[in-house]
Amino acid sequence: MKSIKRILWLIAGIICLALGIIGVVLPILPTTPFMLLATFCFAKSSKRLHSWLINHPQFGPPIRNWHEHGAISKTAKIGAVLTMAVVLILGLVLSLKPILLIIQASVMLGAASFILTRPSPPSPPNPKDDSKPVSVTK
Repeated sequence: MKSIKRILWLIAGIICLALGIIGVVLPILPTTPFMLLATFCFAKSSKRLHSWLINHPQFGPPIRNWHEHGAISKTAKIGAVLTMAVVLILGLVLSLKPILLIIQASVMLGAASFILTRPSPPSPPNPKDDSKPVSVTK
């Protein structure tokens, strides 16, 4: 039974990873949530794939920021909100029915509110900074 669960988690992780990769080139499909789901699924199925995804040069930093700090980078926040705005404007240009525009705007407002209220990740330490902390004694 454990191996069946492990295989199902692995399949789910691979599907989420594929959707996340598709989201890199298709702006309507979000990349980071699928990568977070893939990470979760791989944690339950494959230590090797979990480690690969966490340490990936492009996908790893946002995953680690979310996992460690619940944080979303400023660049990702701007990109997400701009993409939502473009999609909403596209709906207006295509003359969607008002009810569809209201639903679309409501969902996007909720998503944008969530994204914008997440903290930004802490700045990485500067390796060229040789200064030592100053201790103040009285």
